[in-house]
Amino acid sequence: MSLKDRISDEIKTAMKARDKVRLQTVRSIKKVILDRESEVRPLGQDGLTPEQEIEVVTQLAKQRKDSIEQYQNAGRDDLAEKEAEELAILQEYLPEQLSDDDIAAVIDELIAKTGATGPRDMGKVMGPAMQQMKGKADGGKVQALVKAKLAGS
Repeated sequence: MSLKDRISDEIKTAMKARDKVRLQTVRSIKKVILDRESEVRPLGQDGLTPEQEIEVVTQLAKQRKDSIEQYQNAGRDDLAEKEAEELAILQEYLPEQLSDDDIAAVIDELIAKTGATGPRDMGKVMGPAMQQMKGKADGGKVQALVKAKLAGS
């Protein structure tokens, strides 16, 4: 079952349960998926690939995280809490996130494979790292770990 089909089922379930937050969140996912599909149709693609669907949800989750931070800085805990509820729902559609230890292991392997020796070689490691961990790890966290490991080299 594609994410789009799963979202359609979730919309029906949320409507029956009268769960406004879930309904609003899954509708926002569906809207972005439909928008993205209309962008790729002229390119000859019928719908989104599973990877593209995960990108959509990852992007929405990142927006929620940024909003939470901004609302907390502005002292608007009520709005931050609402965004946190939506983020929790979005994370149900994302693959399980890698632990810091798993991320570090992948980075160590890539540093050894690419022969990166210092901060100048960050690009050699970041590209393959993000490709390998796409949707499974936060890019900022990966970047910070790569930077720390290469600075220590």
